[in-house]
Amino acid sequence: MILDRRALLLGGAAFGMLPRMARAQAQQTVRLGIISDMSGPFADLSGPDPVLAVRQAIQDAAPLGLKVELVAADHQNKPDLATNIARQWLDRDGVDALIDVPASSAALAVNGVVREKNKVFLASAPGTAELTGAQCSPNTVQWTYDTWMLANPTARAMTREGGDSWYFVTADYAFGTSMEAEGGKIIAAEGGKVLGSARFPFPGTTDFSAFLLRAQASKAKVIGIAAGGTDLVNCVKQAAEFGIQKRGQKLAALILFISEVHSMGLETAKGLVCSESFYWDVNDRTRALTRRLKQDFNAPPPTMVQAGCYAATLHYLKAVAAMGVAAAKADGGAAVARMKAMPCDDDAFGPGSIRADGRKLHPAYLLEVKAPAESKGPWDYYKVLASVPGDQAFRPMAEGGCPLV
Repeated sequence: MILDRRALLLGGAAFGMLPRMARAQAQQTVRLGIISDMSGPFADLSGPDPVLAVRQAIQDAAPLGLKVELVAADHQNKPDLATNIARQWLDRDGVDALIDVPASSAALAVNGVVREKNKVFLASAPGTAELTGAQCSPNTVQWTYDTWMLANPTARAMTREGGDSWYFVTADYAFGTSMEAEGGKIIAAEGGKVLGSARFPFPGTTDFSAFLLRAQASKAKVIGIAAGGTDLVNCVKQAAEFGIQKRGQKLAALILFISEVHSMGLETAKGLVCSESFYWDVNDRTRALTRRLKQDFNAPPPTMVQAGCYAATLHYLKAVAAMGVAAAKADGGAAVARMKAMPCDDDAFGPGSIRADGRKLHPAYLLEVKAPAESKGPWDYYKVLASVPGDQAFRPMAEGGCPLV
């Protein structure tokens, strides 16, 4: 059945409370809750399309024979609102697993609530490596990426190729500053130098000219943009207007999503180097998933966050089926332990595993945005420069400080 994407998203945005059910029925139904940015700076890379990705996972998990219900809400990237939604769903509405949660501050807040309530947190959008570091939880799996993975291949490769002086333009909140810090460590380890940084207020900045002019004046060989969503798009567009790359400085996006490339256009984004853990055109399996999303929900190629929502949900449902619905609902920590014990395999990321600290391991790809003449069709935006194995793409577990290990 083909569902109209606009109608589906409008329905999803209206989700606020799951229907009451008889006790026996509730005990046999798995309830999932997506907390996402439905209308703010991360709306294109994260919500509302995770609703479609999770519905695809539910559909692909149909042979498991589970009854699954889904609820979604917009947290507006506010930690207090995310916390209130989480508590309401877990306390009143019987939600068993929370999914996505962009904005690291919101994700860390939800992480604590989920642990307190002994439920499950499938973190796809948040990038803070603290979720598998000092604030790791037996109830949380961080699936898609983190700041260490984003900075590692990009900063290492560009520094080795001669970009040995950097200046950062950074969103002044936990995620942006963490990306800058991780990138700086790698640049130094490769013999490069960070000449400085300009931090802009988040959210609310639309004019990046002052920050870019400071980066230009530094004469750094590489300007690293440690920001995402519409902030990244606006910053890159304004850099193009200033002709920064034409004057010899390179731009590195420490986080970039295909939705943002689509928004900027190849003429503006060409040459940007980034790291992602999913690209729709990497192999036959990623292309097959993208075709199903198009066929079933009229969805565009997924971002890595949306792919992470799909894959994390599918693996969670497999774990629920393996241990039994009642047992999984009763003990979220046990459900996550079962997820860690089972090998992962899906069409988004292929084979993988989940470490004791909750870090999902899979390859990361070093990518470069194509020039318009190199693109062969819609959404053909990236060249794959390198594939980094999962055990090298993510921070070693011994360095994270997770108290679980």
